[in-house]
Amino acid sequence: MCTKLTILRSPDVQLNYLKRQLFSQSWLEAPDDYGDFPTNGDRFAAMDLAKRQDVEGFTRKGMICQAIAAGWHHKSPEQLSELADKVGRQRIQVLHGTVDGMISAPHGEMLARELGEDNGVTKIVVEGCGHVLHFEKTGMYHKILEDMVEKVEGLE
Repeated sequence: MCTKLTILRSPDVQLNYLKRQLFSQSWLEAPDDYGDFPTNGDRFAAMDLAKRQDVEGFTRKGMICQAIAAGWHHKSPEQLSELADKVGRQRIQVLHGTVDGMISAPHGEMLARELGEDNGVTKIVVEGCGHVLHFEKTGMYHKILEDMVEKVEGLE
């Protein structure tokens, strides 16, 4: 997947691939949530193209470094358990969409399990959503975030 994002391709090919990896098809095809574009997919394309025009903020080197970080990191079950011990399982939430093209649903399940879903880690699976839940389900995402902040503020 990472190599597909770094190989030089036309912007249309890159955008179509990225949209399929990040979002559910139903969200992409739906009318733009803000009414400025025909569809949500068109809004995302405009945002991505604007980002690419920022030559100081969006560099090829930065994109490659992000792809390496995302694609080649690994945490063993022991490392995840140790992390959860240090942070506190009540402070950890795994939020995952079922049609995420970047991180598969089984990987989200594994992450929740290894962090300690049975011991306080919160797992929320959003049916039909992709990788960018805060775009697809903005209101739901804000509520989930507010609830988690409220929960964590109440911990010692």
